[in-house]
Amino acid sequence: MKKIFGVVLFMALMSTAAQAGGLMTNTNYHIAFDRMFARGATSEIDAAYSNPAGLAWGHEGWQVSLNFQKPWQYRDIKLGDTKYEGKASAPIVPALFASYKKDRLAISTMIGIVGSGGFVEYKQGVPMFNVLLQSMLAANGIMPNQYTLNSEMKGKQYIYGGQLNFTYKILDCLSAAAGIRANYYDGYYRGHVIASDHPQLGEVAKLLLDVDQKGWGFTPLVSLSYHQGPLTLSARYEFRTKVNPKNDTNVLDAGLGTATIAAMMAADPQGAQAKLQALQAQLGTYTTPYQDGVRTRYDMPALLSVAAGYEFTPKLRGALEYHFFDDRNAKMANDRQKELEHGTHEFLAGVEYDINDKFTVSCGGQRTDYGLSDGYQQNTSFACDSYSVGLGGAWNINEKVRLNASYFCSIYSDYEKQASYGMETYSRTNHVIGVGIDYKF
Repeated sequence: MKKIFGVVLFMALMSTAAQAGGLMTNTNYHIAFDRMFARGATSEIDAAYSNPAGLAWGHEGWQVSLNFQKPWQYRDIKLGDTKYEGKASAPIVPALFASYKKDRLAISTMIGIVGSGGFVEYKQGVPMFNVLLQSMLAANGIMPNQYTLNSEMKGKQYIYGGQLNFTYKILDCLSAAAGIRANYYDGYYRGHVIASDHPQLGEVAKLLLDVDQKGWGFTPLVSLSYHQGPLTLSARYEFRTKVNPKNDTNVLDAGLGTATIAAMMAADPQGAQAKLQALQAQLGTYTTPYQDGVRTRYDMPALLSVAAGYEFTPKLRGALEYHFFDDRNAKMANDRQKELEHGTHEFLAGVEYDINDKFTVSCGGQRTDYGLSDGYQQNTSFACDSYSVGLGGAWNINEKVRLNASYFCSIYSDYEKQASYGMETYSRTNHVIGVGIDYKF
């Protein structure tokens, strides 16, 4: 019974939608990222997130940008010949950018979904829970052909963020920026697993779960940018963000049915009493984290980003970028981060070409390595290393208005893990389309 309640680890990361970035952090807010990826050396409006110091060489005066993305993702688990399909999705995901520059000073802001951002549902539950529930009942003489198993798990997880940056050009070739981001965590977790329709016992066992979580966290940010001729070098650092949301528990009910308990007591009064006492202790241990008012850590890790951009010709630009997410020092539920072999490494590259004054095309790629291990991976919460590719373009409608459009997908490496009940294979798919508009005053 102890392992059964491991399903509530579903709380941690399962509800992440299709986003680029680390385990708890998104990096794709502006459509320019989706169509090029390596944006850490830009001085355009998306620099309000990816390179705040670079705005020292950006548009003089006001500019704003509104972006919309639609992601789709599947997170599937295969156990033997059985496939458990998890559908992750999100509604249209918006992001807003704004900046104002005058001479050597710039101020900018970005508002978006900065972590996770979506919903996932397993209509047939998850294999770890289903198999272990059946094993627990079998140990008490109740076999799978004697009851019906009804199982479903779903969750939502959003971290909304609002960021404010101040940029100053120290020298003609060097600028610096400092900022702060406020992050609001909003999630819920719903699920049930019910073994019922036993001819003598009726409802055999159940787990009912309905928990809301909300909390705040704040992120200091600093960045530097060097710009000389065709070359731009930049570095950005986000400090670790402590996020410690509080449970608002609506339903938390787990255990054996009353008829099952009565049957156990009738068959073996002394033995059943010992089993029930052990079960009660286990329930206290494994349901405590989800009691009303309890807090659970979902830290956003420190992030180091370094980038180099080069203008080969007035029409052709390219960039390389590296991200390091310090996940091993960002607390997760039950200190699960310690199971990672290392923090997340990301390598990005992109190129952009102006066909003429009106149209620009671009493409890019990204490699993400999470440092996964069997100890970290759980069929209720897992990640897969990936390669991502993106492409798109921009249309300068006039001197003030630019329209961006993009598509990117991630190609994931399946992860195999030998569980106690068989070989599991974790797999994912990811597609995102986006459109946005930039306006210069």
